[in-house]
Amino acid sequence: MRNALLLLFLLLASTVLAQTGAITGKVSANERPVPYATVMLVNTRYGTSTDLEGKYRLENIPAGTYDLIVSAIGYRKVQRAVQVSDGAPVTLDILLQTADATLNEVVVTGTRTERRRLESPVAVNVLDSRTFNLTQSNTLAEGLCFQPGLRMETDCQTCNYTQLRMNGLGGSYSQILVNSRPIFTSLMSLYGLEQIPANMIDRVEVVRGGGSVLYGSSAIAGTVNIITKEPKESTYTLSTNSSLIDGTAWDHFLNANVNAVNEEQNAGVSFFASHRDREAYDANGDGFSEISQLKNNSFGFNAFFKPSERDQVNVNGWSIYEERKGGNKLDKPADQADQAEYRLHNILVGGFNWDRRLSDRSSISVYGSGQNTKRTHYTGIDQSDGWGETKSNTLQGGLQYNYTSTLLGGSNTFTSGLEHQYDDTFDEVEAYGYLIDQENNLTGLYLQSDWEVSPALTILSGVRANKHNRVSNIILTPRLSALYKIGSTTQLRASYARGFKAPQAFETDLHIAFAGGGISLIQLDPELREETSNAFNASLDFNKPGEFMIYGFTVDAFYTRLQNAFILEEIGTDALGNQQLLRRNGSHSTVKGITLEGRLNYDQKLQLESGLTLQRSTFDAPVAWSSELQGTRDYLRTPNVYGYYVLTLLPQSRFTTAFSGVLTGPMQVPHFGGAPGVVEDELYTSPTFFENNLKLAYRFTLRSIKQDLQLSAGVQNMFNAYQNDFDTGPYRDSNYVYGPARPRTFYFGLKFGLM
Repeated sequence: MRNALLLLFLLLASTVLAQTGAITGKVSANERPVPYATVMLVNTRYGTSTDLEGKYRLENIPAGTYDLIVSAIGYRKVQRAVQVSDGAPVTLDILLQTADATLNEVVVTGTRTERRRLESPVAVNVLDSRTFNLTQSNTLAEGLCFQPGLRMETDCQTCNYTQLRMNGLGGSYSQILVNSRPIFTSLMSLYGLEQIPANMIDRVEVVRGGGSVLYGSSAIAGTVNIITKEPKESTYTLSTNSSLIDGTAWDHFLNANVNAVNEEQNAGVSFFASHRDREAYDANGDGFSEISQLKNNSFGFNAFFKPSERDQVNVNGWSIYEERKGGNKLDKPADQADQAEYRLHNILVGGFNWDRRLSDRSSISVYGSGQNTKRTHYTGIDQSDGWGETKSNTLQGGLQYNYTSTLLGGSNTFTSGLEHQYDDTFDEVEAYGYLIDQENNLTGLYLQSDWEVSPALTILSGVRANKHNRVSNIILTPRLSALYKIGSTTQLRASYARGFKAPQAFETDLHIAFAGGGISLIQLDPELREETSNAFNASLDFNKPGEFMIYGFTVDAFYTRLQNAFILEEIGTDALGNQQLLRRNGSHSTVKGITLEGRLNYDQKLQLESGLTLQRSTFDAPVAWSSELQGTRDYLRTPNVYGYYVLTLLPQSRFTTAFSGVLTGPMQVPHFGGAPGVVEDELYTSPTFFENNLKLAYRFTLRSIKQDLQLSAGVQNMFNAYQNDFDTGPYRDSNYVYGPARPRTFYFGLKFGLM
């Protein structure tokens, strides 16, 4: 009897055990495993995470039918039905796709090779076409302020030239790249960020700090890489937008994009065209403009073809024709005005890139690019002879080799290359004795190691040897960066980089401005030598995905020490009474601070992105910016607080509402005497500005032709946070300008095509 009961118990136990099963499998994306992905059965307690090889296993699951959900940061959630049988394990492999508006895009700027953003040892922020659209940013300059640590600044009341300030440093400290090539010259940086239409841009990759000095000189504050649109499928888009500035001046945009890709997907071309026509705007009713008259025509293309499975060739080119005029009597030639600035630009840019995969482990790239700028310009008062001519040519070419190997159990990608950049600038205004005629040659040899020591630890190291014709010795710029991943949610990064800036003639501060009833001219100290830097960055990146919500934040601390910093000091006037400024080497200086970022997406119903920078920029010794006042150690025109936000409701629905804003804290702005009511030089502390915008958009589908039509309307700077003390008359200090670039502006737009 006892044996019979024991046998019955064993049979019952085996029956119970046989009623459970297991689910195993591997989660991957782009032919790579996805570690730390969340795997769960809906409405059960069964769940786990994938290991470092992307594998998972769920055990002791009662037999039945379940819904299995897999989620991971930067990928679209996947749900699969699965049948669990008695005692038999089920194998279910999951392939994830990159999500829209992801945190884990492929980026190239931080390492010169393709890397997933969350796997890059150098922190890279991405500004994509979606953000340009949500914030109604029609040009690159308008969109860049919606990135952490970046601030766009208008620096002239008459011509409205702009510059990008990154981590508290001026525009000449940021390396602007076009398709990863440094052909965006200092001359172009005066107006070029506003000249580039948003419809030519696929995305903008931003590396803050000196973590990208492998691109050469002037990457001290960071690097901005403009990636133009590439053809992925055959589409077209037409759009128009009209803005009314303060109810008085119109600003019209007309854009077109056409993409064509062949059936074999081995050749394609993307065309873009943009036309802009803006009327001048007078803010204070004195007859002189605060926003210049502007006409711009831009067009270009980006093409690729693959002659073989191992080769790809990319060719791109674009043209900009722009005419801008500020001052008064804008219907007459510039030299008949009481005060005017006139700029006529003709810019051509082009480049090619040939990539060849030599083997599964190695590849080579050969590239070249060039830029030609012709400019006619006028800066004058009382019908003076202030005409000038500018010619600028830039050529850049290089060779890059990549090899991936195994090093101590980890994967290591070695990158080496050689490149040369030539820049020739001629700029002359005979009436002012103003002449720049300078050639610059920069040769760079670089070597980099991108070592994935383990799935959790990556170390990036490299060095570049730079030889500049204006610097006697070879300058070495090393860098070291590290990424450590804590689970699936957190990344820690730290980096050190050394940079340098050559004493080139043309920089953003060499703009000829009106001041004190005349103009201001800048001279270079004959003893001017290169400026060097040591930059340190450390950041914490946290992102948490859930079934309905993904949220995260980033804390980034930066510290940059500049040796022999470039400064501007007033040294008197010339025989015509024009103000003279001298650029020379000053004392050392320090820029330090912290940038905070936040992001949230709730079930594609609400999305928030924001950033705030708290920083301080000081010289070791005071700088005498005015001969009438004591010097100051603080950087001028540099607020200690600035930030942005973009809040979107229903970001992927037919009806979208987007709020956005830019915060600019107080800063010290120089104001030179000579304008009406301004007796002597002064240092003015500007107020805090908080510019807020609203956009409403609705998308229809025209079913008969299977095309989309989007209508949009909104208001920029809705509370009219705008400077209210502009100088008046022809003898104004045109550099006395601060705050948002425009007053309250209403707009409406239409977009047609495949979206």
